[in-house]
Amino acid sequence: MKKTAVLVLAGIFVILSSHISREIMFAGAERKSFSKPDEVREFPKGRLELLSINGATIGKAIFQPGWKWSESVQPLVKTKTCEAPHFQYHLSGTLMVKMDDGTLLECKPGDVSLLPSGHDAWVVGNEPVVVIDFHGMIDYGKSK
Repeated sequence: MKKTAVLVLAGIFVILSSHISREIMFAGAERKSFSKPDEVREFPKGRLELLSINGATIGKAIFQPGWKWSESVQPLVKTKTCEAPHFQYHLSGTLMVKMDDGTLLECKPGDVSLLPSGHDAWVVGNEPVVVIDFHGMIDYGKSK
């Protein structure tokens, strides 16, 4: 049976139904801040800050204007397209996503996106893109 956890993010209730174990859901209270991330990964025109909290990993990605996954991250991970699935809340900037099947998604501040494996993405315009990713960043941007 799947467990459901409710997170509050910027006044929006997000229902997460995933592999969250009973231990994670009912562990003691904990607080962390992206001002002191547990890990930072940098790649051309981008940065990923990671927090591990009660066994879950949350990522904050910052993509600068001109960032494109296939140019900045693909050379590190050596896959055809991004294989990380994402469940993201978009804080700023515009991110264009092209799925392997050709579907295009334009993600803007306030949007929540669910992206399965198999996509490319890039920043549109001159504003950095900032997203909070609840799933998919644990191995993102690691060299193979």
